Amino acid sequence: MSEQRLPADPPAATARYGWRYHHLGIPHASPLAGERHVEHLGIHVRGFETSPYGIEWMRFDPDCDAPEVVRTVPHLAFAVDDLDRALEGKQVLIAPNSPSRGVRVAFILDDGAPVELMEFEDNCREPVPR
Repeated sequence: MSEQRLPADPPAATARYGWRYHHLGIPHASPLAGERHVEHLGIHVRGFETSPYGIEWMRFDPDCDAPEVVRTVPHLAFAVDDLDRALEGKQVLIAPNSPSRGVRVAFILDDGAPVELMEFEDNCREPVPR
């Protein structure tokens, strides 16, 4: 059972684990103006580069092999210093992989909700390609 926190307390992910908010991924079904296709992942994304709040809209190709929960339920993404360590004791939904140069990601499942964990190489400071 998770320990209780007071209403003004931050979640353990940030307060205890040191994870840093990165983005909110929201699945959707209809094409949006300005989205770009990430062919090797089978998704279309929009907003990541421009949203002041870190909102990323995601539309999945029909043959994308992402789990149904990732395709249908919004996820929070956190930047972590050590992905392998962050995954210890967690229910891994999508195993660690590298969707782009200098980035390793994995998804965990927390109480039925997907959570993305992202590890960046120190030199990963290039703009996302459009």
